[in-house]
Amino acid sequence: MLQPSPWRADFPAVAALHRQHQTYLDSAATAQKPQAMLDALARYYGGGAANVHRAQHVPGALATQAFEATRSALAAWTGGGEAQQFIFTHGATSALNLLAYGLEHGFEAGDEIAVSALEHHANLLPWQQLARRRGLRLVILPIDAQGRIDLEQALQLIGPRTRLLAVSQLSNVLGTWQPLAPLLAHARAQGALSVVDGAQGVVHGRPDLHQLGCDFYVFSSHKLYGPDGVGVLYGRQPALAHLKHWQYGGEMVHLAGYHEASFRPAPLGFEAGTPPVAGVIGLGATLAYLNGLDLSAVAAHEAALHRALCEGLVAREGVRLLGDPQVALASFVVDGVHTADIAHLLTEQGIAVRAGHHCAMPLLEQLGLGGAIRVSLGLYNDGDDLARFFDAFDHALALLR
Repeated sequence: MLQPSPWRADFPAVAALHRQHQTYLDSAATAQKPQAMLDALARYYGGGAANVHRAQHVPGALATQAFEATRSALAAWTGGGEAQQFIFTHGATSALNLLAYGLEHGFEAGDEIAVSALEHHANLLPWQQLARRRGLRLVILPIDAQGRIDLEQALQLIGPRTRLLAVSQLSNVLGTWQPLAPLLAHARAQGALSVVDGAQGVVHGRPDLHQLGCDFYVFSSHKLYGPDGVGVLYGRQPALAHLKHWQYGGEMVHLAGYHEASFRPAPLGFEAGTPPVAGVIGLGATLAYLNGLDLSAVAAHEAALHRALCEGLVAREGVRLLGDPQVALASFVVDGVHTADIAHLLTEQGIAVRAGHHCAMPLLEQLGLGGAIRVSLGLYNDGDDLARFFDAFDHALALLR
C-alpha cells in the first residue's frame, strides 16, 4: 500500500486539478508549483515590481536584493561555489544556445563535438547547428539496451579532436541516470569542455556541482517546481572565461559609445536586457521550500511510486518499457496499439500524460518508434493517482484491442 504524499497539500494546483477530475502525471514536462512560490510572486507584484541593478529607488533596491539572493541560494543549494558562477537565462534551451554561440569562437573546422544518442532536442540542435556553421564533426555516443550511454564505446569516441562533450544527466525519455563521472573525467583528460543538461536530473537528485566536476551545468526552473521563463547556467570560473558575449543591450554593458562598447563579465554580461525578475525571485522561494523538505523521505516516496508504476506497466500484456527506467518516469508502447489512440482515451478520462517523441526524435527513430507514452511523477503524486491511471489505461486497452 503506497503512502499518501505528505507534500501534496503544499501544491494548490493539484487539488484544483482534482476538482476538475484531472490526474496530473506529466511533471517531466513541467511541474506544479508550491504555495510558497505563489506567495513570493504575489508579494513581488503586489508590493511593487521594479527592475533590478539599475535603479537607486527603494523598490529597485528591494527587487535587486531578492534577485541576487536567489543567485546566492543556488550556489548554496548546488555546492557550486560562488554566486557569480550562476547566470540567469529564459530557460534551459536559452542557456544551451548561449553556450553554443558563446563558445563558437573556440572551434576550428575538423574539431569534434560529442553528444549522446538520447539527448533532448535542446541539447542536440544547438550543437548540431554549431557543427554546420563551423565545419565540425558531431559525434553521437551510442546507448545500450538499458538506455544508458555505452561507456566503453563512448570512451573510444571521445578523443583528442573532441572539443566539447554535451550530455544529459537523466534521460527525459528513458528515465536513466547517465554515467557522468567517467565521461566527464575522460573529456577533461582530452582537453574538452563539458556541458551537462540537468533539466531532469536536478529535480530528482540535488546536485553537488563541485563534486560532479563539469564545466557547465544547465537546468530550468519550471521543472524544479519553480516559475517558467527562467533557466540557470552554472559555469566553472575557468570555463566562464571562454564565453564570448552573444546578446547585446542593456544591463550587460560596461561602457558604450556610438562606435564601440565594452561589456561586463559573467554573470551580468550574459544577462542582456530585463531579466525574468519575478521568476528568479519565485525560484528563490522554491529553493527555500525544497530546502525545508526531508530529501531522503522525498526520494523514498518517489522510488516507491516509480516502482509501482513500472511493475504495473510490465504486468500488462503487450506493454513494453523503453530502456530500464530508474527514477521519476517511464515511457512505453503497447504492441499493436497506436500511442495516439491510447493518449486520446487517457485524456478523455482525465489522465494527463505525454505522448509523442518527447523532443527526442532521433532517439525514437533509433528505437524504431514513431512515439511513446510517458508517465512522469512529482513529489506531490501518490498511489491514488497511479490507481486512476491504471484504471483508465485498462479501460483504454479494452477498447483498443
